[in-house]
Amino acid sequence: MEPQLLHRPPGLTAGEIVGQLAAMQAQDVPSALLAFRARSATLTRQDVEAAVTSREIVRTWGPRGTLHFVHADDLPWLHALTGRATNTLRRLHEEGVTGDDLLGLIAGALEGQGPLTKADLEERLAGRATGQGVVHLVGLAAHHGLAVLGPLRAGKPTYVHAADWLGAPITPEPDRDRALKELGIRYRRAHHPAEPEDLAAWSGLPLGEARTAWRLSADQPPPPAFADEEPVARLAPAFDEYLMGWRSRDPILAAEHARKVFPGGGILRPVVLVGGVIRGVWGRKGARVSVQPFDELPDGLLDAEVADVHRFLAPFSGMRP
Repeated sequence: MEPQLLHRPPGLTAGEIVGQLAAMQAQDVPSALLAFRARSATLTRQDVEAAVTSREIVRTWGPRGTLHFVHADDLPWLHALTGRATNTLRRLHEEGVTGDDLLGLIAGALEGQGPLTKADLEERLAGRATGQGVVHLVGLAAHHGLAVLGPLRAGKPTYVHAADWLGAPITPEPDRDRALKELGIRYRRAHHPAEPEDLAAWSGLPLGEARTAWRLSADQPPPPAFADEEPVARLAPAFDEYLMGWRSRDPILAAEHARKVFPGGGILRPVVLVGGVIRGVWGRKGARVSVQPFDELPDGLLDAEVADVHRFLAPFSGMRP
């Protein structure tokens, strides 16, 4: 939990947390916001959203082709390793979005317009793409460094031309070994202990390239150990990096409880972590946080965590601590 910052070292900004983790999974923004809460006792949702609007952190397609928050300074080397468009082109074809002008089409629709919702883009594309076809079209632009996601608007994602949002298109790091070394350094720092196979699973890179990244970063010392008399207890959100960062969850999740966390259909439930092990699941409905432990937990162990979830969400959801 310590390399993942779940012991909550004081003073970290939203940008520093994202930089430490290399990338933070963010296909579900509310869950991603709660991942910041799990790693900081002082950050607010306003702080995280300010880091997005100031362009310090950027939501874009990252490892495994999944939406992540990435620090703006890390976009060139990470984009060099994740900017493949093969799957996106296949999905566009499945959505009936075809033509030799697709990249120019979406770049032109985005350029100079500021953040646009999917509905905004459908209108500007005048029938060339609808629904998920629009999203995959933006993904094509993102693979070429021409698009990222902007802030949510009324809870809906927005898309923006990278040059408008960041000042220039994202230019991938030209030295692939340098990018692989940086990936290895960052991954090791946030995922200790781990192996090249874990890096391959997290990054989506072929195992051979993951092993190259591992070799190039071999001189990096392991992160320092954090000592605490009591086991750290955290309410981690769905899709937290602690659950997504290794090829196997067996060391932290007993087999008999796996279906409670992963019930199927792509669902991943928020989890209760105690001393690094998943000891239950939790959820929120309105102002009520409900915890479902797998076995008995010490009385009061999660009281501070539940109160902090309320503290973090209260200004935005009408919840009261």
